[in-house]
Amino acid sequence: MQTTLREARATLVPDLSGPHGPLPPLLLVLTVVTGLVDAFSYLALGRVFVANMTGNVVFLAFSLAGSSGFSVSASVLALAAFVVGAAAGGRLVLVMPGQRARLLLAVTTVQVVLVAGASVLGATVDLPAQGAARGGLIVLLGLAMGGQNAVVRRLGVPDLTTTVLTLTITGMAADSALGGGRSGKVGARLLSAAAMFLGALAGAALIGHGHPDATLLCAVVALVVVAGALMPFRSATARWAQAS
Repeated sequence: MQTTLREARATLVPDLSGPHGPLPPLLLVLTVVTGLVDAFSYLALGRVFVANMTGNVVFLAFSLAGSSGFSVSASVLALAAFVVGAAAGGRLVLVMPGQRARLLLAVTTVQVVLVAGASVLGATVDLPAQGAARGGLIVLLGLAMGGQNAVVRRLGVPDLTTTVLTLTITGMAADSALGGGRSGKVGARLLSAAAMFLGALAGAALIGHGHPDATLLCAVVALVVVAGALMPFRSATARWAQAS
């Protein structure tokens, strides 16, 4: 238990001179954003994810098999938008090699614009959205999450992917004493799962109480917080900020 608490504390309050500087808690905030955004997309846009592409591949298979309640066009559009966003994020990585702080700040700033645009659009239409409005929301959010994934992947902070929890939970179990390992890094991994859970819970609660527009607004606020926290480090020369 003490080891778990130490790991959790090191993730929430990291050593700024360490290999990842302030990135771990900021990536946890982005994980909360993922939960919020996917709650909105699934519940307010109709069984489609904009961050969890595994789900969309499965949903696409369901819809092609004739299962009701799923949409081929929505799943394909989400996949396409995510891929374009990830490709743009990859280009951004090439433009800013070895500049982790500026890289995350840049993609988060773009996300603020995209998610804010989706928030405005969502506030002007009836939800669950249909037709062009639904497509527009999927594209804006898919682009934002694809870019985030590409950049976070390049940052390479262990166990904080901001979207994929399957490998995180697998690692926690397989590396534990029960799985024959010495340490499952439970503290950091539990925080990652908890952040996703809390984001999805908050998003679902807001939508369930008739405030779907507030879900994306909360995501925008969280992204602004991340961008604001990174601003002082945009020209940092610390090892974590410049690591490739």
